[in-house]
Amino acid sequence: MGAQGMLPFELYAIRYARHQGRAAQDNYMGSVDFHDADSDLDYYVWVARRGDETYVVDTGFDEAAARARGRELLLPVPEGLALLGIDAAAVRDVILTHLHYDHAGTLDRFPRATFHIQEAESAYATGRCMCHPALRHPFNVEDIVQFVRKLYGGQVRFHRGTTELSPGLSLHLVGGHTAGLQVLRVWTRRGWVVLASDATHLYGNIERGIPFPIVHNVGDMLDGHRLVYSLADSPRHVIPGHDPLVMRRYPAASPATEGKVARLDVPPSGQDARVIE
Repeated sequence: MGAQGMLPFELYAIRYARHQGRAAQDNYMGSVDFHDADSDLDYYVWVARRGDETYVVDTGFDEAAARARGRELLLPVPEGLALLGIDAAAVRDVILTHLHYDHAGTLDRFPRATFHIQEAESAYATGRCMCHPALRHPFNVEDIVQFVRKLYGGQVRFHRGTTELSPGLSLHLVGGHTAGLQVLRVWTRRGWVVLASDATHLYGNIERGIPFPIVHNVGDMLDGHRLVYSLADSPRHVIPGHDPLVMRRYPAASPATEGKVARLDVPPSGQDARVIE
């Protein structure tokens, strides 16, 4: 038991893909003059679990999308979930942080799920901003069509701003990267952890105050950095959306999941565990 008598959630990151060989300027807006900037990206989905509650956070992309985008698929998301004993076909709740291709593909693999999303994100992904190629490029139109089918099938639950889905798990509208990006605040045995998703792709984005260059609103993204820090117990409680350091800082969920599934509800202790305080 912890804050207000709440039972803590277990919290996991599943690494399902990667993109290697990127330059630092691909990940930081403006001129980057530091030499230690992270360049590679990892792709994750996440799981928050407590008793009979299971929340899958984002759904990743499949092999076809990986080929189209030049990404390396390491582990199909349903197989990654199976490593935690989770059957994608039986999942009841999926939280979509936003609708970009790497976060909202494979929706068809979750036939029983209710999909939780900010109303602003649905409006953004199907509205006038998609007239601009630069803004629609990170979306996959077939994923959006699948999302609309889920909506018409009664499987979408919209949220406006902050929502507590369960004691110890809340959604918070951030925007910035997309108009309706949301982050999660999760109560764990080490305190309040924030799954920041693409509010900060890398530790370096939020620590240096330099946005990732794929962005809808720069001011909202920078304000989002402040919000993320305010929701987390400390900078060490922030989990970025794409940083390979996550897999080095946090232990594997089990020996069999080394390099595939990291446990986030314990303090970071692995390689490069230090973050700016």
